[in-house]
Amino acid sequence: MRVAKLAFTVRLRRIPPIPQVASPSEPTETGAASQLAEVLSHRAVNAEYRHLVLRCGAPTCHALPGQFFQLLCPSPPGEAPFLRRPMSLYGADAAAGTVEFLYKVTGAGTRGLAILATGDALDVFGPLGHGFTIDSAWHHVVAIGRGAGLATLAPLAGAAGTRGIGVTALLSARRPDLVVSDTLFREHGAQVLTVTDQEGTSGPAHVERLLRGLIAEGRCDAFFTCGSARLLRVLQRLAREFGIPGQVALEQQMACGLGMCFCCVRDFHSGDGIVHKRVCWDGPVFDLLEAVA
Repeated sequence: MRVAKLAFTVRLRRIPPIPQVASPSEPTETGAASQLAEVLSHRAVNAEYRHLVLRCGAPTCHALPGQFFQLLCPSPPGEAPFLRRPMSLYGADAAAGTVEFLYKVTGAGTRGLAILATGDALDVFGPLGHGFTIDSAWHHVVAIGRGAGLATLAPLAGAAGTRGIGVTALLSARRPDLVVSDTLFREHGAQVLTVTDQEGTSGPAHVERLLRGLIAEGRCDAFFTCGSARLLRVLQRLAREFGIPGQVALEQQMACGLGMCFCCVRDFHSGDGIVHKRVCWDGPVFDLLEAVA
């Protein structure tokens, strides 16, 4: 009796190399904790954005400009947000024990936030990440952003003002009624310039002309930006041309916010090559020229 021989072909699939991730540095500005915060006020500021003010304790109310929180959003009717929502800081007052967020309703998480009423409790975890760095030797800085990125940049005005540093804020939006943070910037003494798609003034070429004017007037010791890749590219070009330092707060989808899940990994320039960093852990604020726009 002959026994048939069976032949098997095994195909080995090449496993791609694990991305190089830059060594983490501890975000030690204020530490982080989870706590229940009380809603003090919650209102619409225009057709798309809402302003949320919470009463809280330390370390939440000691958050620094550029840092963010992970919010455990309530479930809106018929939906169940699975993960916390990362939200950049709009304002923090340690003396008053408050923290503020400015957000746009875009998905289940923010639809859940929108149902919060005065007196409700919200679970907040933070502050997280590395915030903006301000050099006291600067005399005047420029903050330029678009959309929700304007909320991230707003706390800079107060932080710069306490150091006697002037601020020019160039705020971009689709329409004039959707410009946010302009009032807050003005309250801290900043000069505010607005550009919009509707008015045809938000294009990169026009924005660059405005920035070159500020540079020529000696009113641009540093750039700060958030919320627009095309604006980031303009700033990087000017930063290289004039040797102006800058920082960018990056917006990215996140899951844990602690660097463990690697959900928010992005490419960054490093020397002559590219490295991968976690936005939540190594940022969300990075050197302007490191970011790959």
